[in-house]
Amino acid sequence: MPSRVITTPADLAALGRTLGALKLPITVSWKQGRDRSLDQNALMWKWAGEFAEQMGDRTADETQRQWKLTIGVPILRSENDDFRDFYDKGLRRLAYPEKLAAMQYVPVTSIMTVPQMRKLMDAIQREAAEQGVRLTDPEKIA
Repeated sequence: MPSRVITTPADLAALGRTLGALKLPITVSWKQGRDRSLDQNALMWKWAGEFAEQMGDRTADETQRQWKLTIGVPILRSENDDFRDFYDKGLRRLAYPEKLAAMQYVPVTSIMTVPQMRKLMDAIQREAAEQGVRLTDPEKIA
């Protein structure tokens, strides 16, 4: 399904022109906010590598899957009814190792909004600090 992030009045006008040119009938839906940013995604993967290297007991991929399950899933379950229904019907009954393995295939961070991703990133920073892991400071990235 086509989608656009509307951030300016010009974006909104362009969308209006696009919709006005379509053959009717059409179905339109929207959601407030925007998907997580590419910068947030890149930083999360950088942190996963740093976390894994410093902990020495997992890979970046394993770290990222753990964060998706232990931090991302609760955020989405609390804020996204469709995700909560999907997770509760399909994954909730699984044992922890099976849930962790499933995170390789289940979209979590990729369907988050920027504020949801910010919550995830804040929780990752807290977890890392509690475990003595130093992560790249996003304010110092050029």
